[in-house]
Amino acid sequence: MKFNLIELNNWNRKPYFEHYLNQVTCTFSITANIDITALLETLRDRDIKLYPAFIYLVTRTVNSQIEFRTCFNEEGKLGYWEAMTPSFTIFHKDDQTFSNIWTEFSNDFHLFYENYQEDMKQYGDVKGFFTKDNEPKNTFPISSIPWVHFTGFNLNIYNDGNYLLPIITGGKYFKQAGQTLLPISLQVHHAVCDGYHASNFINGVQSLADNYEDWLTNPI
Repeated sequence: MKFNLIELNNWNRKPYFEHYLNQVTCTFSITANIDITALLETLRDRDIKLYPAFIYLVTRTVNSQIEFRTCFNEEGKLGYWEAMTPSFTIFHKDDQTFSNIWTEFSNDFHLFYENYQEDMKQYGDVKGFFTKDNEPKNTFPISSIPWVHFTGFNLNIYNDGNYLLPIITGGKYFKQAGQTLLPISLQVHHAVCDGYHASNFINGVQSLADNYEDWLTNPI
């Protein structure tokens, strides 16, 4: 996957990037409820699991905006990936541990779902932190806490402050006022994302959930 370099001196975000990376190192998170009422009903009717659908919604949205694909490469150079691949957690009920695996992404949901099912068949019961080898460099993390419908969630990363990719966490869906709502938390680095971009993410996931027939019924 191609990594496009950013020429910092010609980047209109340069002063914000340098401020939040070097002067006031800052990440922030936002949590919102996504209405999945109609989507969940349709998934159940078609015997499709919610978690891979959630991963699909998130990855489609991440790939729709450069800010969510901006990071440093292995050489420490700033740029953005042409597209991202989801790396997500799976839970092992027998010993309450989890593993991280990745699945080849496609905008065609049915192809992605097939990839997901094949990976779960092969790696779903394999214990360990990272159980699928050859993870691409262009992955970003997705996790799920399906036991609680949280109203806020935050990760505290203690490093040199240069992890720029988004981190997404889903919660337990719940019913409220006739709707089925799924809490979703987005954590981003302020050096590359502002509130505007975070809002675009939440609205983008909601739009895909609302217009599920566009990708669930009609292959792209």
